[in-house]
Amino acid sequence: MRFSIQRETLLKRLQQVVGVVERRHTLPVLANLLLVVDANGVTLTATDLEVEMCAQTTADDLVAGEVTVPARKLFDICRALPDGCRIKVERNGERVTVNAGRGRYTLATLPASEFPTVDSIELVERVSLPEATLKELMSRTSFAMANQDVRYYLNGMLFDLRENSLRCVATDGHRLAMSEAKLQGKVSSPRHVIVPRKGINELQGLFESGDATVELEFARNHLRVRREGVTFTSKLVDGRFPDYEAVIPIGADKEVRVQRGEMREALQRAAILSNEKYRGVKLEVSPNKLRIVAHNPEQEEAIEEIEARTGVSELNVGFNVNYLLDALGAIESDEVLLCLRDGQSSCLLRKPDADDTRHVVMPLRL
Repeated sequence: MRFSIQRETLLKRLQQVVGVVERRHTLPVLANLLLVVDANGVTLTATDLEVEMCAQTTADDLVAGEVTVPARKLFDICRALPDGCRIKVERNGERVTVNAGRGRYTLATLPASEFPTVDSIELVERVSLPEATLKELMSRTSFAMANQDVRYYLNGMLFDLRENSLRCVATDGHRLAMSEAKLQGKVSSPRHVIVPRKGINELQGLFESGDATVELEFARNHLRVRREGVTFTSKLVDGRFPDYEAVIPIGADKEVRVQRGEMREALQRAAILSNEKYRGVKLEVSPNKLRIVAHNPEQEEAIEEIEARTGVSELNVGFNVNYLLDALGAIESDEVLLCLRDGQSSCLLRKPDADDTRHVVMPLRL
């Protein structure tokens, strides 16, 4: 096995796959990358048994073969080499040598036969949408995913595939984020799948804001995403996602319209004196005004007032300030609409002129 490649080309592909490799692993081979060289070029594959990432690239001086090499060591070597250099990778027995300029690096290997790869999957649905659109859907919702929750089905993101749209939904039980986009064509049947948290994080790092189209391939137990030069495959979370539409408040007819940036800045300042454990702030709504009040056990207090377009009078409700800030950060508009019902109900945040993205924050009792 042998190939020659420009440093920047190899480094880009390594960056795309190396994040999948766990620093703690149950099998030694999971610390390695699978390198496969054939007439078409070089394929690099990394897996942790749940998520698999494959990146393909062209190269010169090809001699077919396959082997596994330590992923992070190869990545660190490539990253530390000078810009513009050419790298030659060659297998010699049970070792792989990496030559670049006057440097030579010898790496241990493990047989390619020991490397676990995802078997062929039986597709049940395939949809396409712009890469930038899918990236936006995930960035608007991923912050609401749970992290190591015993309700394992919350430790990921729901892909709600509808007739001609895709919804991404995440919740940790305290807040919910949902964003929707149209698909390029219709689907044969609606489908709910939960992609694990690590898979979502890897996809977010992979996608770029461009005009390229990505394909989503749904199977019974897997999701496969194809983009130029890269194939991502993830096992799905085996569980039932909560009825998220039931969480979106109905009858939240008390609307408060504010400048998004102004509210974010006011919340950030008030948060300094909020309770360090509960991070609570109280929103006090009155005609054309929104007061933000924070207290802590040291009897310290922060009060912020901002202008608001509302006719609501004497409505007070408490929220976790971090959850409000996360939601405001995911809404891309100058103004934001807060929809409330009463002092014990959730708050719905969205753009004033669109509801394709909605964020729900549960109340706190202060």
